[in-house]
Amino acid sequence: MDKLKIIFMGTAELSCAGLEKLACDERFSVIAVVTQPDKPKGRELHLTPTPVKILAQKLKLPVLQPLKARDEYFIAELRGLIPDLIVVIAYGQILPSAILDLPTHGCLNLHTSLLPKYRGAAPIQRAIAAGEPETGVTVMKMDAGLDTGPMVATRRTPILPEDNSQTLHDRLARLGAELLVETIPAYVAKTILPQPQPAEGSSYATKIKKEDGKIDWLLPAETILNRLRAFTPWPGAFTFLKTESKPQLLKIWKAEWVNQTGTAGTILKADKHSLVIACGRDALRILELQREGGRQMTAEHFLAGFQLKPGATFQG
Repeated sequence: MDKLKIIFMGTAELSCAGLEKLACDERFSVIAVVTQPDKPKGRELHLTPTPVKILAQKLKLPVLQPLKARDEYFIAELRGLIPDLIVVIAYGQILPSAILDLPTHGCLNLHTSLLPKYRGAAPIQRAIAAGEPETGVTVMKMDAGLDTGPMVATRRTPILPEDNSQTLHDRLARLGAELLVETIPAYVAKTILPQPQPAEGSSYATKIKKEDGKIDWLLPAETILNRLRAFTPWPGAFTFLKTESKPQLLKIWKAEWVNQTGTAGTILKADKHSLVIACGRDALRILELQREGGRQMTAEHFLAGFQLKPGATFQG
């Protein structure tokens, strides 16, 4: 039986597990990898390839990097490859109908939520921030809408209390890669038929901004803790300690809920063993934090070198 000819489109680290799984499966032939152009990074602004390009080159796969997916010459190049299927994971551009209609079996997208909930750019972070007990991955057939296409397969996973956006990202990437290689043959054979997304329960996961990480101490401790986990490692949960000179930026890496009360944003306890800050309801014990320009450390080590006193306040 001939191998299924697949064009893979992806850019972010999230895409890599799926690409590697497809490329290493003897049932499939990845005939091209499409990713975003290299971007300047760092102080020297050196052009840096995407994670997907780095992996594709390691796997010795041909790479295409159009500036715009709508470019007519690029679309003609794809058409000349005569793909059976296009697989898309975190590519970063909206595909025109000329690409969606190009392959024999259309385009499949892997999305990191249980659709129709959390369509859009940041489903992992928004699910953690909302305190969801579980999430998952959805393989869907793409249409002209934003994550609105009919669903082919889903797989669930709990959101663990210790999860942050990085650990959940990595687990969903692996889960999605496994689901893809299990689903594609049945989808192509039409033993799995795409089903419309439910009309109820849709939501949109807006893109994360740096200011999302600023802690509002008026919120309940549980809500702040969820947001801290959601925005770790980026943009990070941060706050400002009021001082006589200028506010000091502190980044909070890990914390836990404690049953204590006080004025929101006020330090309730600061000794060599514990740092506790009051929230709008209950409080948080800070486990790991970081000063601006400093390194990440435990609260115990932090307090050994940086004096904080009960009653000091953080800006919310």
